[in-house]
This record gives sequence, C-alpha cells and structure tokens, in this order.
Amino acid sequence: MVQRSWSPKVLVGSRVVLRRHAPENVAAFLRWYADPEIARLARYQATPMRPEEIERFFAARVVGPDALAMAVHVRGTDRLIGTCAFSQLDGENGSALYHITIGESDAWGHGYGTEATQLMVDHAFETLGLHRISLNVFEFNERAIRAYRRCGFQIEGRSRESIWRDGRWWDEIAMSILESDWRIRRDGRSAAGEDGAADDQADLPEAVGAGPSDRIRKTIGRWR
Repeated sequence: MVQRSWSPKVLVGSRVVLRRHAPENVAAFLRWYADPEIARLARYQATPMRPEEIERFFAARVVGPDALAMAVHVRGTDRLIGTCAFSQLDGENGSALYHITIGESDAWGHGYGTEATQLMVDHAFETLGLHRISLNVFEFNERAIRAYRRCGFQIEGRSRESIWRDGRWWDEIAMSILESDWRIRRDGRSAAGEDGAADDQADLPEAVGAGPSDRIRKTIGRWR
C-alpha cells in the first residue's frame, strides 16, 4: 500500500473547497455543536455538547497533532460551513472511519456535503492508498444515507434499535466503500463526464465527544 502524507494543502471541487482548519474556526464549532438539531443528528446523547467539551474536541480532533480534519468552505465565497474528517486510520490494514458535519443549516440541501465526501473518498483511495472507508449513520438521517450512497457507500450492517430518538427506537447503520468500488465508480464517472456531485446534503452523525484513539496515535506516523 502506498505510504504518503495524510495532509493535503487543499482539495477543490466545483461547489466546495476543503482545507485544514485554522484555530479561529473554534468559534463556528461552538455554535454548531450547541445546536439541538446538530445534536439530534450527531450524538447518542439527546443534549448538545457543553462549550468546554467542544473546545477539548476541537483542540484534540480538529487542530491537534493527530487531527485528520478538513474545513468545508463554499467555493466562490470561502464561507466556512462544516467539517469532515477521518479517524481510526489504520495504516497496516488500509482503513479509516469517515465523519462529516455541515454546521450551517442554510447550507443543507445544496450538495456541499456530498461533494466534500466525494473529495475525501477520492483523496483516501487515490493519494493515501487506502483500501476501505467506513462510517456509521442513524437510520432517521435519510438525507445523509442518500448522499453516502451517491458517493458509493453500501450498507453492510446495522445495530438494531441502538438509539432512542423522537419517541422511538432507531437502528444505527454501518456503511462502507472499498477501493475496488471506488475505482469502478470513478471510471464510470469519467466515461459519463460527471463531476460526482449530488443534490442531497450530508449532515452526518459524528462521534464528537471522543478524542483521538490510541489506534490513531500508533498508526498516524505511517502517513507523515
């Protein structure tokens, strides 16, 4: 497997530009993750994160030395609208877990999250040489599931009735995409002249309360 640096300077799409987070982006995180709707989509807990939790998360998982996060900006205006990241990067087995949150609700439904996801998937397979990317999404987040499918992710399992939300139990769905899946889709997009963008916006669950795991610390050095 190709061993290359994780950190791209920038990833550019037709709708969004991804770049590494700046320290001042913490102000946006404090606003996004205090939003009850973001908490509903992103957390097992029913309540939003506390400010001190958000600041610790930002320092460790977004701008820390082991961070694998990119800021999502609207191309043309450079407006910061969200964040996407890999975690649990396993260099030996070529796998990673993907997360994305579009924090600005007025940016939902414009295809920004779908394109950001496609850019990250392309980078993972084409540049990092990964073999597999996985993610988890709550069953009620149908918009996110549609966006993930458009990027080539397939449902591979579910944890039945693992979250209580909106007065009922819901499953947590496991999805993944393999390098071979991506290659087939990439060749198909190239032949059709498509850019891979979609109309649905991914506003996805993210384990926002967790810091970088020991597994990341052990494997991230392989990508520096």
